[in-house]
Amino acid sequence: MPNKKSLLTRFLKWRYKNISNKTFVHIMSLVVGFLAGLVAVTLKNITYFIESLLKMGIIFSENQLYFILPTIGLTFVYLYVKYVQKKPLQHAVSSIIFSLSKKGGLLGVKDIYTPLITAPLTVGFGGSVGLLGPAVKSGSAISSNLSRLFHIDTKTRSLLVACASAGAISSIFQSPIAAIIFAVEVFTLDLTMMSMLPLLLASISGVLTSYFFLGNEVLFKFSLTEGFQLEDTPFYILLGVGTAFASIYFTKMYFAILNFFKRFKSPKYKLLVGGIAIGIMLYAIPPLYGEGFGFINNLLEGNHLKALGTTPFDAYTNNIWVVIALLFGITLFKAIAMTTTFAAGGAGGIFIPTMVMGSALGNVVAKVINNLGFGFSVSESNFTLIGMAGLIAGVIHAPLTSIFLIAEITGGYELFVPLMITASISYLITKNALDYTIYTKELAKIGALLSHNKDQLVLGLLEMDDVIEKNFMPVHPRMSLGEMLHESVSKSKRNIFPVLDDDEKLMGIIVLDDIRQFMFDTELYDTVFVKNLMHAPPEHIFYGKDSMKQVMKKFQDSGAWNLPVIKDGKYEGFISKSKLLTAYRRKLINYSQ
Repeated sequence: MPNKKSLLTRFLKWRYKNISNKTFVHIMSLVVGFLAGLVAVTLKNITYFIESLLKMGIIFSENQLYFILPTIGLTFVYLYVKYVQKKPLQHAVSSIIFSLSKKGGLLGVKDIYTPLITAPLTVGFGGSVGLLGPAVKSGSAISSNLSRLFHIDTKTRSLLVACASAGAISSIFQSPIAAIIFAVEVFTLDLTMMSMLPLLLASISGVLTSYFFLGNEVLFKFSLTEGFQLEDTPFYILLGVGTAFASIYFTKMYFAILNFFKRFKSPKYKLLVGGIAIGIMLYAIPPLYGEGFGFINNLLEGNHLKALGTTPFDAYTNNIWVVIALLFGITLFKAIAMTTTFAAGGAGGIFIPTMVMGSALGNVVAKVINNLGFGFSVSESNFTLIGMAGLIAGVIHAPLTSIFLIAEITGGYELFVPLMITASISYLITKNALDYTIYTKELAKIGALLSHNKDQLVLGLLEMDDVIEKNFMPVHPRMSLGEMLHESVSKSKRNIFPVLDDDEKLMGIIVLDDIRQFMFDTELYDTVFVKNLMHAPPEHIFYGKDSMKQVMKKFQDSGAWNLPVIKDGKYEGFISKSKLLTAYRRKLINYSQ
């Protein structure tokens, strides 16, 4: 019986002979779209199964013990990470962007099944996060490993990773157009025919997979009763401003809570503090439990009491302003509960919590307008929907995704104008206030950020290791001029010499022009030393700290042709402007093709 390796080799040979590369990419996009859709369906079913088991044992409306469930779920995740995963969990979308930027789209095998275990344990037990990120991560990992198996080149592998994300999103939301736009906006793909068709095929494959397993079940039960009214335009502008400030709050709160939890060195303390904090929030605000799709649907149906559930404030919910305050509390605390879940060691995504927060804020704005007593009347369900679009546009800087997603999952295409008004205002204000999103802030610090700006994108794709040159002859500060000439200058093909001490730390540099005028004066060979001749380089490049954008700026500002690289405090080599520009041009040509 032939082994697997020989079968694969035979298949690859047959494929190269009989299937063009373009056709194979189209086939692969269908396959990864289906597999990503299957992952999304599996993830949802596992999570709902866990939730149903817990509901059989605990009656939520009568027994308040459910607030301890997130701690139990986080404990299971902690045990899995410690004894099976053996490395910290990473943010799903951010890790994919890093992989596309710095690893050629390579993701590990563990990234396939780890989200299928950790996310359901987190969300099923009440963690206030979403399932979209884990579904995208698992589907992308499948795509990456299939691409490696079939010897697909780096650029095509990156495209197929984006196709997997489109398939997962299309399957979860049954929104194929928004899935394509998400891949373009978040993973910064160029929308050309070369990328458009594979994304389209993957998205179709993903949504068909969802229909096959889940039927025509819609995610949000919504029927449009009131279309866009021109006189409501100022209120949609107001909602856009409100969602922009909420997006800024969401992002800042996310990083503030993560920084707070960094004070706890042990994961056990993070779990304990986070679990208790989430439990307290769930006790006071039950809709924070899990993803929150039920909460959104209840608001769309106009049933705010059912959306709020059983709270300690039930005796006061006959007052509409108490209801508004509670809904606004969900707007504020959803961001806190979500981030606390992450900080405590949970796994999940930010996309669906963003939608929950936006739906609550949109409903609040509508209720305030309707109850101020000025005679205004707006559709609360419409504002609930459009509030979601505003938060998505602001939080992840993806206005087109937000517009098409809300329009597709609700069939509310008649709301396109207010969707565009609110999403664009939210995006513009947030983009001016925050350069980076939750997905991209940490990546920007390490120069791993993808961008629609071609220059920034190509610089982000460059690796410092690829441009460092090490064929420079080092000299020691105590070497005499004669020793330097005989031991280094005569043997070197370069005209610059790093001066290193006994610990290989860079003390300075000597350029051949510095010694050219007296290098043949033998009387100076024993009386002049390297330490007398060396000088500081015009700039230093710090390995692991400077991004390639910063490296390019240092060459531009200093006017130098070669700059030394310092790694962990020691000399590593030089980067030359010529090699950097050559590598930049090659990467640009490769990307453009």
